[in-house]
Amino acid sequence: MANDSPLHQRRRPLNPSELDAIPWLRLLSAEERERAIDDLRISEALPGEFVCRMGRPVTYWFGVVDGLLKMSTDNAEGQTMTFTGVPPGGWFGEGTALKREPYRYNIQPLRSSLVAGLHVDTFHWLLDHSIGFNRFVMNQLNERLGQFIAAREIDRLTNPDIRVARSLASLFNPTLYPGVGEVLRITQQELAYLVGLSRQRVNEALTALAAQGSIRVEYGGLRILDLQALRSQVYKL
Repeated sequence: MANDSPLHQRRRPLNPSELDAIPWLRLLSAEERERAIDDLRISEALPGEFVCRMGRPVTYWFGVVDGLLKMSTDNAEGQTMTFTGVPPGGWFGEGTALKREPYRYNIQPLRSSLVAGLHVDTFHWLLDHSIGFNRFVMNQLNERLGQFIAAREIDRLTNPDIRVARSLASLFNPTLYPGVGEVLRITQQELAYLVGLSRQRVNEALTALAAQGSIRVEYGGLRILDLQALRSQVYKL
């Protein structure tokens, strides 16, 4: 979120319900929490806008309060590769913030989304002062490593059903995305963007998963019925 971007210009303090949606705030001491809240800002990110852009310097550590973002990159031929989606409760970019290096990926909303940001200087202050915050960031980095290893595996899969199942399982990660719970608000077209398949093919894969009892397709989203079964069934589809 560059200082001259419309997203930055629309920033505002968070209200109490938005603060309650930030999982790491409850791990801080009173002093640490006060400093973080004073610095936190939130903006509505619209489809097509860039929350993060390749090559831009890091200024904030970001989290999704509501909505859905995609993390992607463009290759030399101009083709876009999507790494993952970021649903509610997900905070991202801690590796970039730690190293204070330019972003190596783009972050854009798939629909209108509320995105919170903590300035990188406050991020480092919390690392220097808060054990609870350090543990949260360490867990994030550990889960993120596993997520990207899985993403590389998914990218090499040729079976569309397995691609959809494994991508969907990653969006229900309770550590990275505690705001999702049992229901992920996502359309089949949005999931198709994340997986890199047609909406029709995604629909066929979701129908197969629903028939196995792992998920239930509901209006405006997907309800997880058995996450462990979903993770284990991805190898059997």
